Amino acid sequence: MPNIEQDAYGKEISAYWQSLNDPDATPPFEIIERDDGWIGASVHTPKMYFSDYDSWPKPEQEAIQHAVGRVLDVGCGAGRVGLYLQERGHQVVGIDTSPLALEVCGQRGLTDLLLMSITQISSKLGRFDTIVMFGNNFGLFGNPKRARYLLKRFYSMTSPQGRILSTSRDIYETSDPLHLAYHDRNRKRGRMPGQIRLRVRYQTIKSPWFDYLMVSPDELADIIKDTGWQVTRIYPQDEDSIYSALIEKISGYKPSI
Repeated sequence: MPNIEQDAYGKEISAYWQSLNDPDATPPFEIIERDDGWIGASVHTPKMYFSDYDSWPKPEQEAIQHAVGRVLDVGCGAGRVGLYLQERGHQVVGIDTSPLALEVCGQRGLTDLLLMSITQISSKLGRFDTIVMFGNNFGLFGNPKRARYLLKRFYSMTSPQGRILSTSRDIYETSDPLHLAYHDRNRKRGRMPGQIRLRVRYQTIKSPWFDYLMVSPDELADIIKDTGWQVTRIYPQDEDSIYSALIEKISGYKPSI
């Protein structure tokens, strides 16, 4: 978990939030550095963290209709999902590892926020009906082993109608030679092709390196086998190869932690 001096992601979100109230401010870029040296920059991504429902990717618009009851928003960012659900009467708990992002969430009106990583989620938070992992946040599992372990934990802390709403990117929908070479590099190192090691940069600030897991729909279904969950619907990819999944509990399953 980054400390305040390493919170590049939060600095980016905070800078964008401030730019909305300052017509002379220049909106920030999001800078992503991958462990093979590839660097991606986007001026659109910070704006996405603040987007309203009408601007969400279509797969997310469709999948969010399955949200029920008490909701855990994993990696809540600037609060776009939590605010949407809170305004519709859901009790929402938002968690993030970025203290500055959570500060912005609070300023925007989210009322229940916790500084917490995905690995710290437990039954101490109470029981949830829906866990949301939008914005590619299935990737926060980091690797398939940790995904399976945490999915079993999620099973034990959700209600009988519990469901997970997630998005990921199908990394195989690319012809970019740099990305294809990275997939091969991962395979040779015994990693999944979409198991990315990256960090966020903002001005002179660098976040710690972390693993981020992007999977195809078939890989998603394989990862969740024997965890008490099943994919019941896939909302197809948009132009950015992003898709959403409705993942529901298998009744009567008793996963071992």
